[in-house]
Amino acid sequence: MATQEHAIPRFPAGFLWGVSTSAHQIEGAVDEREQSVWDTFTAEPGRVKDGSTAAVACDHYHRYREDVSLLAGLGVDAYRFSISWPRVRSEGGLDFYDRLVDELVAAGVRPVPTLFHWDLPVALQANGGWLERDAASRFAEYVSLVADRLGDRVKKWITLNEPAEHTLFGHALGAHAPGKQLMFDALPAAHHQLLGHGLAVQALRASGATDIGIANSHGPTWPASREQPDLEAADFYDLLLNRLFAEPVLLGEYPSGLGELMPGDVAADLKIISEPLDFYGVNYYAPTRVGAPQGEDIEFGGLTIPAELPFSVQEIENVPVTDFGWPVVPEGLTELLTTFHERYGDRLPPVVITENGCSYEGVDDQDRIAYLDGHVRALHQAVEAGVDVRGYFVWSLMDNFEWAEGYARRFGLVHVDFETLARTPKASYAWYQELLRAQR
Repeated sequence: MATQEHAIPRFPAGFLWGVSTSAHQIEGAVDEREQSVWDTFTAEPGRVKDGSTAAVACDHYHRYREDVSLLAGLGVDAYRFSISWPRVRSEGGLDFYDRLVDELVAAGVRPVPTLFHWDLPVALQANGGWLERDAASRFAEYVSLVADRLGDRVKKWITLNEPAEHTLFGHALGAHAPGKQLMFDALPAAHHQLLGHGLAVQALRASGATDIGIANSHGPTWPASREQPDLEAADFYDLLLNRLFAEPVLLGEYPSGLGELMPGDVAADLKIISEPLDFYGVNYYAPTRVGAPQGEDIEFGGLTIPAELPFSVQEIENVPVTDFGWPVVPEGLTELLTTFHERYGDRLPPVVITENGCSYEGVDDQDRIAYLDGHVRALHQAVEAGVDVRGYFVWSLMDNFEWAEGYARRFGLVHVDFETLARTPKASYAWYQELLRAQR
């Protein structure tokens, strides 16, 4: 059952298999923490497609023992979750993560916390949030607090999740919290998140941590044609979504003069941003087909791409799509990793796939099994091509609050009934369980 027609090849010894979630998407218990930008964002009518909020979500805060039992039954090596900065700011907020980490360790599951997954405290947003430099310093202070509390049991840390998406969707297009529509004036939010990452690495090192990374979203950019306008548009998109967030971290420089658009003493900041990492996390879902701007707004993948952007996002033809409308292209993962391997050479640390998954309905989710099977095989091809890959995390353990889509998109290996909160393992849970057994 673990495979489609042929056994998935074995990965190297010590390869880390896991699943991922994030605090705002699963925890609930909103009254037991400070508010985040996502609480205020979802309270505005029309921001979330089904009008829902994450006030309860999966109620993981109260049901974490049940969820850790699901993790143990699945047989994963590690669980990537995020720590809610607003919860840590609340009295006793770190106590929950103490309990969660203890439960994971007792179950033989390695905790892998992400320290920021888009849920900035409202109190910091009131002072400008990531658009202001102070947020980076405040983030480092919070990271030190968490590391001091959990560092005796947590050995693997992730600083940020997808700063590209938080910049683009949250600050440039306004489709996510904090709902800013600043277009290219959102670039300071990118720089300050990256600076916060570097300061967080320093704080974690000071606490004794020796296994630190970031989770950046990346995907191949495919030009719509070989015509010059399409090639230039694709290059710009690749610059914005891939190189802008990889190269400051890996190379200590911004690509193609973008550093001139960033605030502050950029040269000094880049020395902090490029603090050496122990692994580089990659969230991969699909490639993007990009062409020249078409002079009108484009609806794509649940987003509106404004006409004034210097590119358009276009459909990849003749491939399956998920319920979200995202193309299913496993070979894009191989292409991405081999491209990064060639582009960055020994500046690229060992890679961990920190997210990979898909949205499909149903408990007998054969489409999800096919998706994951294809992507694990594509990952193995990258390993065979010489890319140093050390781990793979499925998004997600369970169905959850999918941001501006609300509860309309289901990414989980475990089905959640959002009326009763009952958990039901899907066919994909059993598939992954079998795959993990075969890799032992």
